[in-house]
Amino acid sequence: MTTLTKDDLTGINHEGPDKNRPLKYLTALSIIGDSVYNNHNEKMGVIKNIMIDISDGQISYYIIEFGGFLGMGTKYFAIPFKLLIVDSIKHAYHFNQSKEALENAPGFDMDHWPDTNIHYDRVYDYWSFV
Repeated sequence: MTTLTKDDLTGINHEGPDKNRPLKYLTALSIIGDSVYNNHNEKMGVIKNIMIDISDGQISYYIIEFGGFLGMGTKYFAIPFKLLIVDSIKHAYHFNQSKEALENAPGFDMDHWPDTNIHYDRVYDYWSFV
């Protein structure tokens, strides 16, 4: 049986800001807006949304916003969940791909969202071969 901590019983954090170490859970709001970098420390974009598979409750993919200026020319990409690695120190994510691979990936704009079921299959095929 698990013993509840003082924090669990009072709702007041007595353990300090890093209680969630090693990192196990994150809220959606703490993920949305986080930056994504590749292994060369180039900014690849920002997480704009999270797509959850409602049949199993698992995150299927992240929507990454990339490029553009003042909303013009911005593209959105679906990146499978398993391809992003959280960096809890930088409060960011690592994506082990080049900018060119991302630029050539199947993308969309916010005014023309794809049929998510079909689009995800294409995205998954793309990232499995890159």
